[in-house]
Amino acid sequence: MFKALIAALALSFSVNVFAAPSVTDVLVQVQLPAIAEQAHALGLDWKVGDSANYNIDMGFIKGKMVMSVKSTGADGIWMTQDMDLGFAGKQLVETLIDPNTGEIKKMLVNGKEQQVPKQNIEVIDVKEDHITVPAGTFDCVHARLKDKDQNAEINAWINPQLIPLSGLLKQVAPSQFGNVTVELTSFSKK
Repeated sequence: MFKALIAALALSFSVNVFAAPSVTDVLVQVQLPAIAEQAHALGLDWKVGDSANYNIDMGFIKGKMVMSVKSTGADGIWMTQDMDLGFAGKQLVETLIDPNTGEIKKMLVNGKEQQVPKQNIEVIDVKEDHITVPAGTFDCVHARLKDKDQNAEINAWINPQLIPLSGLLKQVAPSQFGNVTVELTSFSKK
């Protein structure tokens, strides 16, 4: 269980990976590292239709994101992140993930292939907690993480056993746009 929680934390942390991130880059990277760790710990047992909906607050940019499993097959699991960032535009990110290793095999942003960024994350502290987000009140793990490349601290609240995909309930992370807050509004696990 602890490995699964650390995996979900890593996924939640990835919001700050790109050197000069766009708004989309910042949001896409919220999930990627934890997927790999979760796969190594438990394997990914995601089903078509699993989804998690989020509010995104980047200061002057506010929006919504829907993460969902588009398909599963011999080549892996296709996860989508459909974002509406208000005046910053709409973005569709599609990620092909190996369910056994969590390896990101391919990532498309608005149909164009992108390179998957490397992570340099350190877990500072992990403790049991409770949190209230728009989707409700949840038992969770609160993790403090450090992006060693950016020397930045990220706080993430996760419950990978209850919340599909990344397990993310809430994340607060610094970025070039100011603090990025992502909060769960609803979810569906098939």
